This record gives sequence, structure tokens and C-alpha cells, in this order.
Amino acid sequence: MKFSRSRLILVFKITSVLFILLTLFFLINRKARNRVFPYFSTRCIEYKQKDFHNKLNDRIVDYSAEAKRKGITVCKTDKDIRQRVADRKLVKVTSGTRYSIDRLTHSSPYLTRDAKALLEEISKRFREKVSKKGINGAKFIVTSMTRKTENLKSLRRFNTNSSENSPHLYGNAFDITYKRFEARKWILTNCDQKFLKDALGEVIYQLRAEKKCFATYERNQNCYHVVAR
Repeated sequence: MKFSRSRLILVFKITSVLFILLTLFFLINRKARNRVFPYFSTRCIEYKQKDFHNKLNDRIVDYSAEAKRKGITVCKTDKDIRQRVADRKLVKVTSGTRYSIDRLTHSSPYLTRDAKALLEEISKRFREKVSKKGINGAKFIVTSMTRKTENLKSLRRFNTNSSENSPHLYGNAFDITYKRFEARKWILTNCDQKFLKDALGEVIYQLRAEKKCFATYERNQNCYHVVAR
């Protein structure tokens, strides 16, 4: 169907007016501007950079006894996991509004109640901290939770840090990658990634100082290893 020249001109004028009105709306409406502009921003975030690889340095000998005392009896199979859930020793952990669960290949998506409460607290503080810098809807990614003894043999091929005394066996430990994040942004820049990594590290460091957890910066596994106290 062909349009007359006058009709095309009319459509162009209407489109132009709508574009101008929409632009003015975002320029004038601060709330709308604050929501939309950060989504496309590639500006580096200004903050005091901190590196936590030397500060989050708890060793397994520092916490293995306490993790064992407060955690579950070690599981050998999936049947054991289901029994711990039935006994209310473990609770399931699923992706939510403040964090995502990665595809778990060597662990199961369950934690003790104390460990899950700690995970929720980390995600709450993390979201509050990064939102103040204009990154909305930020989520971190959990990469490991409760392990069974049958996971250990295959896991050692990829992770030399895996141990028969690992708190992952007792249900009160989890790993959060510091290499990948999610957010309501068109592109997460390198600056964004660095800020999110440091913000997450700072939150965990604060909770460690409050004696809510033990924590280790895992260089080879690219994660923060966290154990509930």
C-alpha cells in the first residue's frame, strides 16, 4: 500500500513530536531519568578501591571443627540429602531477586538454615551498597553449596582445594563467584565488574568482622568461599 507525500510528512511530524515529548519527559522527570539513564551508562563508578584477597584469608583448619559441630551429618548420596531435608536439617536454596544459583555440577542446592540466613543477609547488604552507586537490580551468583562424599572424587580433578574436611560437606558453606554478576544494565563494563567484586568482598568482610562467618578469597576458583558461624 502506497502512502501519499502529505501523509508521510504527517507521520514524520507526529513521530518527531512524540520523540521530543519523550525526551523532555526524561529530562524533566528525575525519577524516570534515574531509572533509564543508568541502564545505558558506561561511565566508570567512582569509589575507593579495595582488594580483599589478603583480608579474607581464613584457612580450613581455622573453622573445620566448628563447621562440623554446627552442620549436618555428612551425606553420601542424594537419598541422604533428601533425608536431611525431611529432618529439617537442610533447606532448599533457589534463585531469587537478589542472587542466582549457577548450574551446580558438584554440589546440591541446599544449606543449613543458618547458612541460608547468612546468604540472604549478604545479598541484602550487597544490593543496598551497589544500588547507591546506580547499579540497579544487581545479583551475585552462587556456584557451590552442600556436597556429598561421592562428589569429592570427581571434584578433585578440577579443584585441588577440595577436602574431606570441607565445610561444604556439613551444609554450612557456599561459594560466590566474583567473576560474574547480573544487573539491570545494557552492558556491565569492566569498571562495573571491579566495583561489584569489591562491594561483595566488603560486605563479606564486614560480616566476618561481626563474627557471622569465616571467609576465604579463592584465587584459583575465582570465588569467595563463605562458611556460616
